[in-house]
Amino acid sequence: MTQFLSKGNRKEPRQPERIVQFGGGNFLRGFVDWLVDVLNDEADFGAGIALVKATPGSYKALDAQDYLFTTWLHGVQAGEFNEQTRLINCVNRTVYPYDDFESYLALARQEGIRFIVSNTTESGIVHSADDQLDDAPAATFPAKLTRFLYERWRHFGGECEAGCIIIPTELITDNATRLREIALQYAAQWTLPQDFCDWLANCNQFCNTLVDRIIPGYPATEAERLFKQLGYQDRLLVAGEMYHSFIIEAPQSLLDELPLGRATTPLNVKIVADAAPYRTIKVRLLNGAHTAMVPLGLLLGIESVRDAIGHPALGTCIQELIFQEVIPSVSELPRDELQAFARHVFDRFRNPRIHHRLQTISLNSASKVKERIVPSLLGYHAMKGKLPRRLVLALAGFMRLYRGDICQLNDDPVVLDWFAQQWKAAETHEALAKAFLRHEPLWDADLSALPGLIESVAEALDAIEAGRLEELLMRADG
Repeated sequence: MTQFLSKGNRKEPRQPERIVQFGGGNFLRGFVDWLVDVLNDEADFGAGIALVKATPGSYKALDAQDYLFTTWLHGVQAGEFNEQTRLINCVNRTVYPYDDFESYLALARQEGIRFIVSNTTESGIVHSADDQLDDAPAATFPAKLTRFLYERWRHFGGECEAGCIIIPTELITDNATRLREIALQYAAQWTLPQDFCDWLANCNQFCNTLVDRIIPGYPATEAERLFKQLGYQDRLLVAGEMYHSFIIEAPQSLLDELPLGRATTPLNVKIVADAAPYRTIKVRLLNGAHTAMVPLGLLLGIESVRDAIGHPALGTCIQELIFQEVIPSVSELPRDELQAFARHVFDRFRNPRIHHRLQTISLNSASKVKERIVPSLLGYHAMKGKLPRRLVLALAGFMRLYRGDICQLNDDPVVLDWFAQQWKAAETHEALAKAFLRHEPLWDADLSALPGLIESVAEALDAIEAGRLEELLMRADG
């Protein structure tokens, strides 16, 4: 029987600790730690990780395996399914502030620490008036970070060189900007010296990020096959897709310390002056494709993203929607970069190891349509002077889905109640479309003013109700 991971599997010597990581969940292990391990092996990065448990408890399995774990990455590339495994060696130890606060402060005093990374969930970057300087530790992640940096500032006498490059990966807009603001808020709340506040603001680099890699976690159905292949068992085996995107908003000088160009493994990591355009293409292309396919797929009785993109009518329609309607409406980045991103999106949708249910994605569809579909529709009309037929169809599909008789809807009760009232009151699809498009609380605008949109949505609803959805999906632009 194969043995569990242990010290015998570790590459020696360990790398010097240069990174403090808040959080040890699947995403950080399958993305950031994988990236650090690649850079250590291929680019002489020489960075070990001290992993801080940001909440009470411990990482028992990680401790038992000498901080080793395995990534299993898979995906469709150029039409072929590929997979690869990697033993991750870059985590040196775990630090538990709730059990040994002094060891946490000692970590702040280590001379070699340069990077701080985090993923404490979307609700992790918050402020609490209850957090105090002498808490051991404070409850919130930003308070813990502020205390860490304050200890570092005191120990190194305010030397600017002791500052850190802080790279949060929490899924909120401008995550580092928000983290910096809260850290300065704690410094003021705790009446810390102004010299420290200046050092925190000027000698530490807070980098906003956009991250993208699906990390399902432990692959229970594949584990035994992989253990036989690996020759050991791993309680922390983490599955993820091969595709990854890491957009870091920072000066190009960051590349002097983060040797991305020296790695032989292709790394989709970009250092950019402004992450906003990349946020736009993710929302409009990747998220937009999801939001467009959900109502149409559910109306056709399709269960998953993979099945939707493989459907002869819907799959073609969604791809044409992205390439012919969404991409022309986006001006923030070059066309070839947008097209390459879109090709990656559809390869990801075809991954046979990821089962992404359309009904799961349908959560809060009203706000998603507003953010992901409407800007592309308006941008296309402004640029081309006509309505994008497929985006209009997606809008009509959303309206029909929110009649509420196709599947269980999960959205704001106020929104669901409004739709129920409209479907009950409207005598025609045109009246329904007019009420729908002019309802500004949904869109922050009156979409009924867009020439021809009421009629086009009503015609699509007529055809859907008549059972002609697949015909609509396959129809060429008219």
